[in-house]
Amino acid sequence: MASILILNGPNLNLLGTRQPEIYGRETLDDIEALCRAHAGTLGLGLDFAQSNHEGALIDAIHAARGRHDGIVLNAGAYTHTSIALMDAISSAQVPTVELHLSNIHARESFRHRSHIARVALGVICGFGAQGYVLAIDALHGHLERRG
Repeated sequence: MASILILNGPNLNLLGTRQPEIYGRETLDDIEALCRAHAGTLGLGLDFAQSNHEGALIDAIHAARGRHDGIVLNAGAYTHTSIALMDAISSAQVPTVELHLSNIHARESFRHRSHIARVALGVICGFGAQGYVLAIDALHGHLERRG
C-alpha cells in the first residue's frame, strides 16, 4: 500500500479560529479526518503531522524517505522564506505537492514567491480544505503513473 505524509507548518494548528475569512472555519482535526477518509477510498496509507518549527518539518521530510511514497506539504509562511525546506525536499527525493488553503497569488506580494514550488511536483492553492483532497488525488495519480 502506498503511503503519503501530510505535513503542515506554522500556525496551521490554529485553523478554524485564525483568520477564518482567509483560511476557513475547518480545524486541522477536521482536515485530518477529511484526508484520512479520502486516502482510505484510494487505498493509501496516511500520516498527518504539524509543527511550528522549521527544523521539525525538515526532520519529518528526511524521515519520509523510504517510509512514504509522497508528501503533501502546507509549509505556511515558510514557503516564502525557507531555502532549508526546499533543500530538504530536494535531498529526500520524495515526490511533494505544495499546498495552500488561500490563493497566495491574490494576497500580499511577498506571498507570491515560493521556494518550495521549484522542487515540488505542483502547487495547489485557493481551494480551502478541499485543496488537501485535490493534493492527495494529484499525488495518487503521480504515484500510479510512476508505477
